[in-house]
Amino acid sequence: MEETRYGERRSEKAIDKFEATYRKPPEHTAFTPYRVCPIGAHSDHQLGKITGFAIDKGIRMAYGPKMNGVVEISSLQFPKRAQWHVAMTPPEKQGDWADHLRGATIALGNRYPLRVGLCAVLDGELPIGGLSSSAAVIITFLSALCGLNGIGLSANELIEISKEAENRYVGVACGKLDQSCEVYCRKDHLLYMDMLDDSYELIPMSPSAKPFEIAIFFSGLERSLAGSKFNMRVDECRSAAYALKAYAGMEYGKFGDTNLRDVPYEVYLGYKSRLPENFAKRAEHWYTEFMRVEAGAEAWRRGDIEEFGRLSFESGRSSIYNWETGSPELIKLYEIMTHTDGIYGGRFSGAGFKGCCMALIDPAYESEILEKVGREYLAAFPALEGKYSAHICNISDGVKL
Repeated sequence: MEETRYGERRSEKAIDKFEATYRKPPEHTAFTPYRVCPIGAHSDHQLGKITGFAIDKGIRMAYGPKMNGVVEISSLQFPKRAQWHVAMTPPEKQGDWADHLRGATIALGNRYPLRVGLCAVLDGELPIGGLSSSAAVIITFLSALCGLNGIGLSANELIEISKEAENRYVGVACGKLDQSCEVYCRKDHLLYMDMLDDSYELIPMSPSAKPFEIAIFFSGLERSLAGSKFNMRVDECRSAAYALKAYAGMEYGKFGDTNLRDVPYEVYLGYKSRLPENFAKRAEHWYTEFMRVEAGAEAWRRGDIEEFGRLSFESGRSSIYNWETGSPELIKLYEIMTHTDGIYGGRFSGAGFKGCCMALIDPAYESEILEKVGREYLAAFPALEGKYSAHICNISDGVKL
């Protein structure tokens, strides 16, 4: 089992690879943090409310300009270097790790003229899956490309362009949770955001709050056939909202513009028995998650980390039983967390089909938690020895624009 602390800086790896490839040091480096969402998962795409932290690990990039407009980029986590031109990016996804960045190039180029490309090496500080690494890669890349082309993006533009790259080019029906956390979050604050109007509050940690750290438990599961169900879950939410509007005699327009946020909770309660079971479960998660986020923000505001953690555990439970996400490995991790002393709360991180669980933990129990979770998890999945890993992080600032 690998256990790491923030203290190890991995930008050197990207720099070393850049120098080995291009026979010169990079002119620039960039960093974007990963994020965790303790309460508010599977809610943003239906214009719900979310909470989030940026953590002190993320994506690092070493890069320099290419004046001919070519983008040449490699990753220490994936084979093969990708290449395209800022003015001639393939209009369809190519099926590799760099599709997120091709999509970002097109989305940015539709808004601003691009002339300068870049040569770059990317490095992720933690295993892939569950911490919004795709959004962090896009934001890091966009920050670099904008800087080299003299473009100054607002925070909202950066979020919108990043989301558009995933939605339109890659084809993932995500909301703005990942990008918003990575841009807006600040150290020792909770991001509390309403996706209906993009309003947000950074709630400071109460002086009376008990200390905590973020533990990240990677399942070791890198691929899951269930991952394709993410877009289906979003469609099931929209279908529930569309049906509820029809039952209640509400006006409704295009399916793609329909969200559960449009439908009052009282309407859901009145007609939920008429929904197909799957639609009703997705809606149940969304409405109860909305309430959990509001309660969680108030618990954080008054410094009640135990209640905040309990609501995070509830969120995880609803994700399993109502949202119906989670591989056997992630569900086992979640179950171990719920009966481990010193863990205030936690849940799956990310879509929940592979990747990791996050937990808010009491630092006094750190070594016992890491030992117990690792031992019990690997007893259940011994084949994942060497792939499972645990990491301790702290909340941090979002990306510096």
